[in-house]
Amino acid sequence: MSPYKPKNILITGAAGFIGSHVTIRIVKKYPDYNIIALDKLDYCSNLKNLLPVCSLPNFKFVKGDITSADLVNFLLTHVDNSFGNSFEFTKNNILGTHVLLEACKVTGQIKRFIHVSTDEVYGETDEDAVVGNHEASQLLPTNPYSATKAGAEMLVMAYGRSYGLPIITTRGNNVYGPNQFPEKLVPKLILLAMRGKPLPIYGDGANVRSFLYCEDVAEAYEVILRHGEVGHVYNIGTKKERSVLDVAKDVCKHFNLEPEKFVQFVVDRPFNDKRYFLDDAKLKKLGWFERTSWEEGLKKTIEWYQANPDFWGDVSGTLVAHPRGGMVPGHVGYEEIKEIYLVSSLNDETNILVAPISKDAPISIEFGACL
Repeated sequence: MSPYKPKNILITGAAGFIGSHVTIRIVKKYPDYNIIALDKLDYCSNLKNLLPVCSLPNFKFVKGDITSADLVNFLLTHVDNSFGNSFEFTKNNILGTHVLLEACKVTGQIKRFIHVSTDEVYGETDEDAVVGNHEASQLLPTNPYSATKAGAEMLVMAYGRSYGLPIITTRGNNVYGPNQFPEKLVPKLILLAMRGKPLPIYGDGANVRSFLYCEDVAEAYEVILRHGEVGHVYNIGTKKERSVLDVAKDVCKHFNLEPEKFVQFVVDRPFNDKRYFLDDAKLKKLGWFERTSWEEGLKKTIEWYQANPDFWGDVSGTLVAHPRGGMVPGHVGYEEIKEIYLVSSLNDETNILVAPISKDAPISIEFGACL
């Protein structure tokens, strides 16, 4: 089967960690693809993540909320593919996905809808399991976040069956690498080690995770976009597991720190499943494979944070063992985005341009140029 060649792609959550790596890879590698990146730029997104492609002619950035039906409907009249990266919060996972699906149904021109889910929808994997969850395994989410992701999957599946939308779903392991907001394990431990501070580990650190380097994940989405079959689910995973404690020890080793002195065990967090384990055989049949070893990927990630220690600004509140407030919608310090902006490109001097457009007004938009 010849690879599918899209013309226009909408990527939501494109200024976030995974979304930006996927966006950059596709924009650079396929200059004949027109990419529209949508992101409302919350605390874990950053326009700087997209600087490598900001000036390329096949890239446009839109600042806006995935839950704005008018905006999404407008954007989807200009695309024939959608990466539904419904990240983080219930509002996005359920309502945002629903808005995208409804807009795709109305426009009737989408050729691929790639819904990004998570390995957590399978629930906790037995500690002695030697075979990972495969794409037909039962969904048994164990925490509120994964429940919203599973709920979004049910919506996606229903729209595929009821309205014939060309759905593809992915479920991925933990991803790490440059640019990641330091609320996540790997960047948090790196930044703490750089500052010579204790590395907090939840519980006894025996929880096991599979870690994939961001560039390998970006390649997986490229393969799925071009070779994935509509109606199918694809796990994006690795069988190379590591305990959280081992990750902390590896970070200590890079900074010549003694784990016995710097690893600090703290009260375990709620819903901390012991293990997630995926069977990735189906994706490998499409030609994808993991290229980056854990050791190589961790080294690259550490080098990036050493070169960009202030990329995320003041993250001291995020580096504590149990962050509270200031970084989560609804908590003090978080400012909801009330306006939508359109930007055709970005540069080092200008981040956001063009006049704000009311969410309640009819959408009639021209992409602005950077000044």
